[in-house]
Amino acid sequence: MHGDSMEQELINQLLALPGETIHLEKGEFLFHEGDIADHFFIVREGRLSIKKFEASGHIFAHRLVGPNNVLGEIPLYETNTRTYVFNAIAREKCSVYSIRYDVLEPAIAKDHSLAIAMMKIYTLHMRRQQAKYRDLLLYGKKGAFYSTLLRLANSYGIQRDDGIYIDIALTNQELAEFAATSRESLNRMLSELRKLGYVAYDKHHLVICDFDALIGLLDLDSDTIDPNISNIE
Repeated sequence: MHGDSMEQELINQLLALPGETIHLEKGEFLFHEGDIADHFFIVREGRLSIKKFEASGHIFAHRLVGPNNVLGEIPLYETNTRTYVFNAIAREKCSVYSIRYDVLEPAIAKDHSLAIAMMKIYTLHMRRQQAKYRDLLLYGKKGAFYSTLLRLANSYGIQRDDGIYIDIALTNQELAEFAATSRESLNRMLSELRKLGYVAYDKHHLVICDFDALIGLLDLDSDTIDPNISNIE
């Protein structure tokens, strides 16, 4: 969720509801997959990684959630026992505002503008999720990695003379988790792109040196390039 006026107004409305602030240290879980879901969250400071741990040992990174982003919207209004479907882990020190569903749901029912805004958030998150799964299924390992780079550029990219600087430091293991591949495969694909001159490193930060060339490597769907849909948040 990015900070346009409508979304910021929604954040302000949510923060006005009764809740509590949770402080997390790096590596702490906000919630685990399978935990009973009874809270909706707004990130105030820091970033959390949303991940799924497979029985095989593979880790799939779903999204990053930074300040003024929300999470925990999926189980809202479920009639059966509600559980979180992912794990939320602090990448750094985080401050998160927590609102109980039994506080949020009546507020949504009373305020149509809040209900519409929440529907837009839910729809946007579902579209982003579907687009990412589509990339994983249709474009294979390389396509999944390339689309991950595009998502990072759309979310954290800063235009510089040498290309698009990704203003968040991610390890190769984290990149592999976002691309649903192994670190070894990720290393090979990254090495290929560096040899082509399409990407480079500035200390621990990636720089996409030729964004158009990266797009040209695949016949990507327009949603993959749309910054509203194709981002890492």
